[in-house]
Amino acid sequence: MPRFSVIVPAYQVQAYLHECLESVLSQSYPDLELIAVDDCSPDACGEIIDEFAARDPRVRPLHLPENTGLGRARNAGIAEATGDYLLFLDSDDTLTPDTLLAIADRLKETGEPDVLVYDFAQTYWTGETVRNRFAAQLTEDGPAPFRLEDRPGLLRVLMVAWNKAYRRDFVAREHLAFPPGYYEDTPWTYPVLMAAGSIATLDRVCVHYRQRRGSILSTTSRKHFDVFDQYDRVFAFLDQRPELARWRPVLYQRMVDHLSTVFIRPGRLPRDARAAFLRRARAHCRRHRVPGARLPLRSRLRHALVHFGLHRTYRVVQRATALAGWTRRLAARSARAVRAVALQAHYRVQLRLPLRPDRAVFAAYWNRGYGCNPAALEAAFRAHAPHVRTAWIARPEHQHTVPAGTDRLTPGTAAYWTALARSRYLVNNVNFDRRLVKRPGQVFVQTQHGTPLKHMGLDLQERPAAARGTDFTELLRGVDKWDYVLSANRHTTLTWERVYPGGYETLEYGYPRNDVFQRATDQDVARARAALGLAPDTVAVLYAPTHRDYRRTQRAALDLDRVLRRLGPRFVVLARAHYWQDGPLGTHPRILDVSGHPSVEELCLASDALLTDYSSIMFDYAGLDRPIVLHTGDWEAYEAARGTYFDVRACPPGAVAHSEDELIDVFASGRWCDARSDRLRAAFRERFSPYDDGRAAERVVRRVVLGEPESALPPVVPLAERRPVPSAAAHPERSPLATVPPPAGRLPVTDRR
Repeated sequence: MPRFSVIVPAYQVQAYLHECLESVLSQSYPDLELIAVDDCSPDACGEIIDEFAARDPRVRPLHLPENTGLGRARNAGIAEATGDYLLFLDSDDTLTPDTLLAIADRLKETGEPDVLVYDFAQTYWTGETVRNRFAAQLTEDGPAPFRLEDRPGLLRVLMVAWNKAYRRDFVAREHLAFPPGYYEDTPWTYPVLMAAGSIATLDRVCVHYRQRRGSILSTTSRKHFDVFDQYDRVFAFLDQRPELARWRPVLYQRMVDHLSTVFIRPGRLPRDARAAFLRRARAHCRRHRVPGARLPLRSRLRHALVHFGLHRTYRVVQRATALAGWTRRLAARSARAVRAVALQAHYRVQLRLPLRPDRAVFAAYWNRGYGCNPAALEAAFRAHAPHVRTAWIARPEHQHTVPAGTDRLTPGTAAYWTALARSRYLVNNVNFDRRLVKRPGQVFVQTQHGTPLKHMGLDLQERPAAARGTDFTELLRGVDKWDYVLSANRHTTLTWERVYPGGYETLEYGYPRNDVFQRATDQDVARARAALGLAPDTVAVLYAPTHRDYRRTQRAALDLDRVLRRLGPRFVVLARAHYWQDGPLGTHPRILDVSGHPSVEELCLASDALLTDYSSIMFDYAGLDRPIVLHTGDWEAYEAARGTYFDVRACPPGAVAHSEDELIDVFASGRWCDARSDRLRAAFRERFSPYDDGRAAERVVRRVVLGEPESALPPVVPLAERRPVPSAAAHPERSPLATVPPPAGRLPVTDRR
């Protein structure tokens, strides 16, 4: 008897069926039977099913003599099933990797409930993936299993059969079956949830729900009238179960919402059938309405129109709402245009007023918030040039990251344009607004934001996937506004001066953002770990992958859930997605999503090791002298699309894994922090971190603002003479690394700052 029976009905989906069946058979949890039901499909679905059955004994083909529809095809699969649990999967959808393993673990964890509800994501032909918007209802917090009355919010999750696992004996005991017709999921899922004696949830995307063109729900047909029969079946079930009567008001509201959706969605009902649909809806509302049922205020008008079957009024209200929305959008666009003209006029006036020599304006990462090299320089301005008043440009949602004592500027406001026009010092790690006019006497410090491994600037002219339509003429206009460019090492200096040719001066002083690594104390590290909730006996691995230019959509290169399950409970992953990444990098309880954390430097201090691929964070992290592991499984594709300045696999900062399994072995075997890893990191530091001694920001301020000559600047402390960086483990005697030789620089230090 298999653990799972996965039932896949197939009808006219030959283009998608291979991918669907493969997603089931390639699961890491093999204890399953795949019941593939050929619903007398006129295309090659039956042949495809037979091909899979011939190569894998877990596939049980079932060919129906005539087309019965999705519901009855599922029933035929149920009749053949022998597994403990039933799962349904539509033949154009797919299971995500390791789904069955996650479901099996959760079922065991929650005591074999009648029903397990898991999450899904909609996938579009563009490659876009959008998670279910009611995913919050699937939280695993609180007692489990439970009954529906304990978590009624589950009724807000899409009522479909394929986002749940059902105990087979529960289905048999309740005589549950799918009806014929469209919307067959409705009289299945509501009774399932109401009748279940125990329910659990799994907060994980287990199904990719394909939004394909030509699906049933986008077909114009009178078959959409089947929705009425399906709700009659739901209420008939309630009539047979008086103990479930309390759900009648809820289901009535859900029915009216559903009928409204079918009516207003374009492309479902034929034009000449809309009035008849609302007349039928009126009869249904009168038949099933529960007196005194309370409705949300926003739903009352829509429900009233459906209840009274006011077809023409509904259409008038719908068109009036659309017209009002169009009018609001037009007015908003007009207001924005007028405001933009006024602001540019204001900017032109400010450009004619004198510069303010005691003002400096900072920004980073396209106004995302306070951070990176500009943030370190802003703090250094306040420390070493207190006569200069600083201001930081940040979008409203990021202004909370700006420290007290620094003026906050919102992009596009009059104060923003005034600051750009009249501040003497302009500091950014990207370019400011392209409409910026660089005035005589203004000083633009371009800090950059990393040591280049991947091709940058003019080198992208032959890399269209990476360039993404870059206007290189405009790029060089921006370069012409730079007065100083910061560099962390000789490799960076030579690269910047070639790919960003201009008349600026390079300041090869190190990157200011790395100063904190050399100045931090044990207390700073302990505070950073405590803020993230990291226990002293855990190994915290900071995972920071980079963007893939050769992919239209950004998916995680690693299955972190699987990695953590293999490594065991002492490992925790701090997952920091690239800002172009789609969604979180994992859902495992020991994955902390720190993508929105305002300070990557604090994350580095809190971690025990770095796991990355080709991100420039490896060059900064090397200054911490903590283990670094590279995952380079797609190096050839990345190098071909983006281009790189050297093969990092030949001179890595630590252990290199070429596959996910090899990566797991690197951590499980201890190679991530062994003596060879130390030697590789030492050579890497010598090459790329020669100036990271904690005083880079001070050198920049003294040179640029105070005008001190090079000879008067603080000398660089040689690598061998620098103090060791504090350990990431707040209590070394209880460190998870106590069983392995600690890498250099992990011993506790006193505060010698």
